[in-house]
Amino acid sequence: MNISHLVINSLVFSAVGIVILFIAYFIIEKITPENTWKKITQENNVAVAIVFAALIIGISMIISAAIHG
Repeated sequence: MNISHLVINSLVFSAVGIVILFIAYFIIEKITPENTWKKITQENNVAVAIVFAALIIGISMIISAAIHG
């Protein structure tokens, strides 16, 4: 394989992973009873930010494992 093919594959899989991560975030945002983005940004709720950071890391690890194979 040439290097351009590998770079294109990396970019495509990265974009797919980021899109899946955003979709998962918005699904979880809709499931939770509160507006978590408002709690994190406007009310500076550190506990909610830590929970969502852990959630994003966990989902990212699952997406990475699925893409890697």
